[in-house]
Amino acid sequence: MENKEMIKIAFTVACLAAISMFLTTQYRKHRKQKKFWSSCYLKTEPKPQNKFKRVLADNSYSPFKHLKLSDSNNENSSSSHPYQAEITALLKNPHLEFNFVDGNMDLKMSDSYVWVETHSQLQELVDVLSKERVFAVDTEQHSLRSFLGFTALIQISTQREDYLVDTIALHDIMSILGPVFSNPGICKVFHGADNDVLWLQRDFHIYVVNLFDTAKACELLSKPQKSLAYLLEMYCGVATNKLLQREDWRQRPLPVEMVKYARTDAHYLLYIATCLASELKQQDNLCLDDKFHFVLEASQRSNTICLQLFSKEIEAAPGESAASSIISRHVKDQGGVSSNFCDTEFQDIVRQLCTWRDLMARVHDESLRYVLSDNAVAALAHEVPTTETEIYNTISQTDLNIDSLSLNYSLQSPSPIVCSHWEDIHYLLQEKIGEPNIFQLILQKHLGSKGSCPLSIYNYAMLSKSNLKLENRFISKQNGFKNAKRVGRKASRELFVQKFSCKSPVYHNCRIYANDGRLLCYCDRRKLEWYLGRDLAKLIDDNPPAIMLLFEPKGRPQDEDNDFYIQSKKNICVGCGEGNHYLRYRVIPSCYRMHFPEHLKSHRSHDIVLLCVDCHEIAHAAAEKYKKQIAAEFGIPLFVRKVVDSKQAHEICGSSESIANLEEAGVSPLELRTAAMALLRHGPRMPFKRREELKQIVMKYYGGREISEEDLERALLVGMNPHERRRLGKKRGLSFKHATGSIISGKKQENNSGGMVTSATVNTSSIDNVDNSHATKGKACSKDQNSDFSIVTDMDAVISSLCSDIEVDGEVFAADCKVMNSDGIGLSDAKVISDLDTVANSESSSSNGTINSIHPSSDGISSPKHNPKLSLLGHGPHGKQVVDHLLKEYGENGISQFCQRWRQVFVEAIHPRFLPGGWDIMHSGRRDFGEFSVYNPSKKVSAAAEG
Repeated sequence: MENKEMIKIAFTVACLAAISMFLTTQYRKHRKQKKFWSSCYLKTEPKPQNKFKRVLADNSYSPFKHLKLSDSNNENSSSSHPYQAEITALLKNPHLEFNFVDGNMDLKMSDSYVWVETHSQLQELVDVLSKERVFAVDTEQHSLRSFLGFTALIQISTQREDYLVDTIALHDIMSILGPVFSNPGICKVFHGADNDVLWLQRDFHIYVVNLFDTAKACELLSKPQKSLAYLLEMYCGVATNKLLQREDWRQRPLPVEMVKYARTDAHYLLYIATCLASELKQQDNLCLDDKFHFVLEASQRSNTICLQLFSKEIEAAPGESAASSIISRHVKDQGGVSSNFCDTEFQDIVRQLCTWRDLMARVHDESLRYVLSDNAVAALAHEVPTTETEIYNTISQTDLNIDSLSLNYSLQSPSPIVCSHWEDIHYLLQEKIGEPNIFQLILQKHLGSKGSCPLSIYNYAMLSKSNLKLENRFISKQNGFKNAKRVGRKASRELFVQKFSCKSPVYHNCRIYANDGRLLCYCDRRKLEWYLGRDLAKLIDDNPPAIMLLFEPKGRPQDEDNDFYIQSKKNICVGCGEGNHYLRYRVIPSCYRMHFPEHLKSHRSHDIVLLCVDCHEIAHAAAEKYKKQIAAEFGIPLFVRKVVDSKQAHEICGSSESIANLEEAGVSPLELRTAAMALLRHGPRMPFKRREELKQIVMKYYGGREISEEDLERALLVGMNPHERRRLGKKRGLSFKHATGSIISGKKQENNSGGMVTSATVNTSSIDNVDNSHATKGKACSKDQNSDFSIVTDMDAVISSLCSDIEVDGEVFAADCKVMNSDGIGLSDAKVISDLDTVANSESSSSNGTINSIHPSSDGISSPKHNPKLSLLGHGPHGKQVVDHLLKEYGENGISQFCQRWRQVFVEAIHPRFLPGGWDIMHSGRRDFGEFSVYNPSKKVSAAAEG
């Protein structure tokens, strides 16, 4: 007996010791975890969506913006479906011939399928689907570790092949599938498409047109169930495990059972659709006298789903609906009796915690459940813990009581977000304040200039679009926060670094040897592959890669005194040594270098260096300043400084004080466009005084007359090149109906003298004929050679840069192009061209911005060709004219000295300490072209002869 008692005592002591050790270990682990989470967990836990660079639905409170079709006749608003017309046409005249399968379909699913994860594979899939009449689609979503959720996989099946599209790897280019899904001639088969249609819009701007939903067919046929699992078992004899639907579809590679599940959902859909369509037709045959048509109804119900539009749930206040739900359940749990505690303190704390949870979920792109469960919110509001340990214990104990069988994830409790930012909860529980400004402070604390949480493409917009309806939008310095402007600037820098810095090493330091074993240069892998792919070299080393040429190279860097090219280079900023982010920077600005002779610019990396964002900004500012010095030195202006409406210019040209009036009437292009954009965006909400100031600027461009909204839109296009105009149209979503035609529209207005004046409209690529009846009456307008500005009409915003590069009969005119009117009067200097006799339709065909040509029109008058690289608000013809001047006056030595001046500017601005060996201000950019070079002059001559 005594031995048994001793054994029991020993066992009890051992158990107590084990429990004590376990609790001690947990406590130490908890303390370490607390220390670890002192900074945001996202800095050490990467998430797949953080690699996305194109997110259509961010986590801000701003509404979702749907696709706007540029070729649409009407201006699509955010609440209109871009393919509403096509879907409506299908509803009125549905395609009732549902032939989903040709012949007999083998129900046995083979082991082969196509995993699509590259751009080329996605493009091949588009080519395949565009030739199909029908294909089946299903999607897999991930929502636990994302606020709005995202599509992690798309399954597409044709009758011959199954495709699994890795939408995580291809997220930014998934819109390639858009035209196929919106093609009304191709039927897309879904099961329960209500959510899939919205998710495709949310993530990729993919809109489904022409849909057959097997779930809608089940409803019409009164099936006992309408789940896909039921249909698979009923028609195909296939059993599926629907618990796999809740697995983590972000993981790569996917397990075999998840791949099989994903394929099954789409593989059998075409066969199931065929069976259901056959039953629908049978129902129509049995009910000949019935006005209800099953096939027609199935088609209409299915295509009605396509008209749905994704929208964010915008609440009156962040977390308000969740708070109301928690409070309602708590009252119900109390037997419907609401105590004073529940009515006041409990409700206030619940609302504050729900608002905080909503903010944190958006900031970290996590689901509300992942941040803090509803039960934990209620428990915290009920118990009001006062210490960190009590907060953690309350949350963890509450979550233990939640049925975890509904989730296939192992969730940490408390969540990493609570562990990282527990002091927020402590503050909310203890202060019990109701002012909403506290949440703006919290938001700025986590995303501000010294914020604890990383900025991402998901949460960046929250800084400016939080929509919390706060009275004080700027944070007071006494609370330790920067003002919103500085915060926004910091956020912009962080986003710029994320989006535009180099994502992979620039220098691969691969080596190329001559056939005698001498080192020729260091280069990247692509250049090595080019030589190897053409059997011009052999591989002699793998790590790092090195090749030996199989032919005699034209020259060697040592012979040319170019030691720079035989030095390895580090992937760091040459100014400060920053290695985490860097961008390529051209020491010689592209506006000049693009016009250099080929042998002075081709494939030379000496003047392309790596700079971090901060050094890049300094170097860019110094370069812009020096460009102004160049412009002053050579007398070649950087910009067309003033613009003026064509009608206004025409009227002024007829007066005796034309030049003075033109200078007074002109307005700077940037000022004009900025004012027009501000009025279009915020005009009605602006203070009256500021609105009038901006209106005066635009009215000055239009000669002081009253302006309309169309005038403002037209002012935005002044001086834009085609690329800038397309980008603006896409950004603003405007159709610019009046600007989609020619540069000068067919509509003309009568002026006071009875002449015709063209309406001012700018086009992207062509110049239409202009009535020349007024040109014979107009007087020539000229520019004072000593003035520092130029006057360009709205039409001439494009034409002014044309005449800088014109070749007539083999003779090039750089700056002093003259266009003759019917009376032989020259419009000198191409700066003021308010009257042009006939400008025939022309398309830009210049190569590398070098030479534009004049082609005779049908009536013998030459018309200039437009160079799309020249922009009114860019440098226009400045770079070309400077290079031409240097070549004419000093030859190639002038170009060499010009480059040396720019290198000196770069060195004085940056004071680089990490330049690669061999980099030299006096470096010669000259090179000779070998036998195989595409830039070899003899090759160009032979190619031209063959052409």
